[in-house]
Amino acid sequence: MTDTPAGAQSPALEQILERLTQITEQLAAATVTNDVELRAFTPAEAAVLLGKTTNWVTEAIHDRRIPFTYIGRSPRLTAAHIRWIQQQGEVWPPSRR
Repeated sequence: MTDTPAGAQSPALEQILERLTQITEQLAAATVTNDVELRAFTPAEAAVLLGKTTNWVTEAIHDRRIPFTYIGRSPRLTAAHIRWIQQQGEVWPPSRR
């Protein structure tokens, strides 16, 4: 038997619980930040996803040719904005009858 008071945990168990808590918090944080639908992309990040230059995205925002949102004073694009931009360039073949 150990000499720990009733209700007290051993140091090894406390370390394990502390580490599990840290890992759980890291996983919870990673889940939120990696959710593409919740991300707000900078013009540079959006440019990479669209295959365009950062300058193209910045000018399109300035000219209001593409949808965007402000977070503070910084323009950002959501996943929905990026999908909308991609869909505007779709060209369908003519239907043959």
